[in-house]
Amino acid sequence: MKAISIIICFLFLFNKNIIAQTSINDTLVHEAVIYNGDTIESKILEIVYLYSRLTKAQAAERAAYNRLRNAVYVTYPYARRAGSVLNEINSKLVNVTSTSDRKKIINSKEGELKKEFTDPLTNLSVYQGKVLMKLINRETGNNCFSIIKEYKGGLKARFYQTVAFFFNSNLKQPYDASQDDAIIEKFVMEVHRMYGYNDIKKM
Repeated sequence: MKAISIIICFLFLFNKNIIAQTSINDTLVHEAVIYNGDTIESKILEIVYLYSRLTKAQAAERAAYNRLRNAVYVTYPYARRAGSVLNEINSKLVNVTSTSDRKKIINSKEGELKKEFTDPLTNLSVYQGKVLMKLINRETGNNCFSIIKEYKGGLKARFYQTVAFFFNSNLKQPYDASQDDAIIEKFVMEVHRMYGYNDIKKM
């Protein structure tokens, strides 16, 4: 009788261990997709970046893009200053009719600008000078030839136009923000956002 009781107790304990073992939660939950009736584990792989060498044409295009962007960043402050000075000169000349008085006002401002910008502007490259003329047109509404002619006379304007010609440039070049100069305009907007500039009101 004792032997039977021991066997029953042993079976009870053995079965209890089996129940305890089968109740352990060792299931790992994974996302899966069903493909052609098969359940396949789904995983998101790490991003793989692929790079290739630029062609000569692409490298040249990138170099030209960066060159123009750099030129705009370098010369735009000078163009803004030119726009501000011309506005100031125009405001002073509004009620001045005397030719000599007008010359005094213009020459005084010219002297200030020479002191302020002679050294920086002489360090510009020819290419940066061309971009600067574009930007002066943008800031003032007039090309450089018209500005020189207005304030210094037609003779000097033609002289500087001749000099510009020898550098493969043109004082009369226009500025078209929507077409030919759209990229320059894009860079100007970058500068505006970076330094908090607003467009100068032209007089």
